[in-house]
Amino acid sequence: MNNILNVSAYLFVPLPDAAALREPLLARARTLELKGTILLAEEGINLFLAGAPEAVRALLAHLRDDPRLAGLQAKESWSDTVPFGRMVVKHKREIIRMNHPAIRPAQGRAPALDARTLRRWLDAGHDDAGRPVVTLDTRNAFEVDHGAFAGAIDWRMAKFSEFPDALRVNLADLQGKTVVSYCTGGIRCEKAALVMREAGLENVWQLEGGILKYFEEAGGAHFRGDCFVFDEREAVGADLAPAAS
Repeated sequence: MNNILNVSAYLFVPLPDAAALREPLLARARTLELKGTILLAEEGINLFLAGAPEAVRALLAHLRDDPRLAGLQAKESWSDTVPFGRMVVKHKREIIRMNHPAIRPAQGRAPALDARTLRRWLDAGHDDAGRPVVTLDTRNAFEVDHGAFAGAIDWRMAKFSEFPDALRVNLADLQGKTVVSYCTGGIRCEKAALVMREAGLENVWQLEGGILKYFEEAGGAHFRGDCFVFDEREAVGADLAPAAS
């Protein structure tokens, strides 16, 4: 009956005390009987949680009580069961690993594109300035195989840390185009878009909220297949319900 609330959220923000936050946050999540994963690093927070709606929202409210995390935005979906086996809170070097320490999204983002504008651009085949638009999938190859935007560029990466090298090899193919990077929930796009701008590409956007936010605001237009998610649901459809196996 889809009474389990699933949320994903991230925020790039300096958290020099990330290691000290781990144990209290784990204790609170367990008290609320939540399951999922929270990653903490000096560059920010990344989380995937599931449980009773009031419990999930209570933890998010607790996080936002920290002024540094007040801007944390969550993407929601629903399921019949909790798709995680346990509750884990980890302290990591990066909340999404790229091995490119010069890229610091907390110091300034690349321009973000909302879902409805991307749908309109894809409908037209160009952006508002008349430039051709390409979507660049920043996910791993096995995720792309579940579903992707029609005609998306896919560099068949095995892990996200390969992105800077893949960009160097394929940079010339992106010149003169409007490039919209996308991923599941937006976190990889944050870094990918900055790397592309660092490489000299001028017309680079990141899809705000990733595929999940696109499904929520624009439906499944121009997307083929389902969106892989890192939990027991495996994938969700454009209606954000677990995909049929």
